[in-house]
Amino acid sequence: MFQTNHYFDGQVASIAFQTADLSATVGVMGIGEFVFSTSQREYMTLTSGDMQVLLPGAEEWYQLAPGESFIVEAGQSFEVRTTVESAYLCKYEDA
Repeated sequence: MFQTNHYFDGQVASIAFQTADLSATVGVMGIGEFVFSTSQREYMTLTSGDMQVLLPGAEEWYQLAPGESFIVEAGQSFEVRTTVESAYLCKYEDA
């Protein structure tokens, strides 16, 4: 069954589901800056919109285009900035 989650006073919403090989979420983000923490290795893909990410240990923000992805290891935090409403897909891998 699907699980719906809301974060940051409703500015981020996701639906969790199981793919053939990994657990995943699809979601949307409003305009803003958000800090996320990982409990599993996370593969995040921007599916539409505009997103910048500040990865663990990085000093500069990275601009993503729709279709681009990044990976964050378990136990890390990363920051995301959006300038328009944006959509994403995350897949999670056990550490």
